[in-house]
Amino acid sequence: MSIKIRPVQASDRSAWDKLYQGYAKFYKVDQTPEMRDTVFGWLMDETHESNGLVAENALGVLVGLTHYRPFASPLRAVTNCFLDDLFVDPDARGSGAADALINGVAEVARQNGWPVVRWITADDNYRGRGVYDKLATRTMWITYDLKV
Repeated sequence: MSIKIRPVQASDRSAWDKLYQGYAKFYKVDQTPEMRDTVFGWLMDETHESNGLVAENALGVLVGLTHYRPFASPLRAVTNCFLDDLFVDPDARGSGAADALINGVAEVARQNGWPVVRWITADDNYRGRGVYDKLATRTMWITYDLKV
């Protein structure tokens, strides 16, 4: 399957919405249309730090998405890239879309001089981790969330 990676556009709103709902469902996150409106607004705002890429199949149908943003790494005195969200439609899994989306973010990082692309995933996301293990190095860092 031929996959094209490109920046998300305003005309992608409906297809992006369907994919992002699938992402939220996968991670069992309650998400409202207003929340998706907020995120899509960030993606369309050139001054916001959040950015997005989409994966398009040979028919021009969106089959995946990813969101990313720069983040400061003070210890190393560099700006790196954080890949926030990655989702591929279940019908398109195995098509290479996930690899292409991650490589698309890596290309953006190269263009911006960001030396590292970092992301987190659920421990039980075995299929995703199979892809990630081929493309990146798993770290030994443990993540914490402090609710405020």
